[in-house]
This record gives sequence, C-alpha cells and structure tokens, in this order.
Amino acid sequence: MSQVKQNDTVKVHYTGKLTDGQVFDSSVERGEPIEFTMGQGQLIPGFEKGLIDMEVNEKKTINIPKEEAYGEPREELVQEVPKSQLPEEIKPEVGMGLVSKSPDGNEMNLVVKEVKDESIVVDGNHPLAGKDLVFDLEVVEIK
Repeated sequence: MSQVKQNDTVKVHYTGKLTDGQVFDSSVERGEPIEFTMGQGQLIPGFEKGLIDMEVNEKKTINIPKEEAYGEPREELVQEVPKSQLPEEIKPEVGMGLVSKSPDGNEMNLVVKEVKDESIVVDGNHPLAGKDLVFDLEVVEIK
C-alpha cells in the first residue's frame, strides 16, 4: 500500500476545527475532497506534515500548533485608515470584510475591527492567526 510522501498529488477530505470543537471549514460538507501536490506550500505546514505516511482510506486527527498554521497575529497588519481613502459607496461596519489592492496589484483581505468618526481600523491578519487547529483527515487518493 502506498503512503503519502513529498511531491505526491493527493486528494484529502478534511474537517478543520478550533480546539473548542467549532468547525471553520470542511471538505466533507462540500462533498469534494481537496486535491494538491505535497511540498509546494499550498497548505499550512502542519496540515502537510500530518499527511506524511498516511495510506488511502486512512483517517486520523491531527493537532496543529499555531506556529505550523497561520502563526501569531502581526501588529503591523492592523492599521488605521482615514475614511476619506475608502470608496464613497462603502459604509464600514465592524466585522465587514474589505479587499485592499497594493500598487503592484496584490490583493489583501482585511476585516474592519473598529469604526471611528474619521477613520477605521482594519486587520490584515488571517482570521485563524494565533489559533491552534485540529484537523480530521482522510486520504481519498494518492497519485
């Protein structure tokens, strides 16, 4: 029976949870496993590490410390932006998602953390930054 190793293309069903059991993402609910090539940095390091040596149809639960997931939140990704810089049609609210485009065309997802009179505070950290994660994994196919 073959086992998952670096550079394999694998199909995996997963359910991602926080340590309190709250599910934040699941391929099972979508009905389609994810397919990716190991070792290309497409997924968080702890996810790929947990798949190494698994066999087809094998299931296991892995715990991923925040250091092998999305890391600690970075203070420099929290910024205050004058409301005058926002498009006129946007009425910012706490929790609202925004996309910022840099001059070189890169997009960054932001979440509004605070709305002040003349400005808003936005956070560009990944929503799961600073959190330890738990994944239920099932290898569906190894190519």
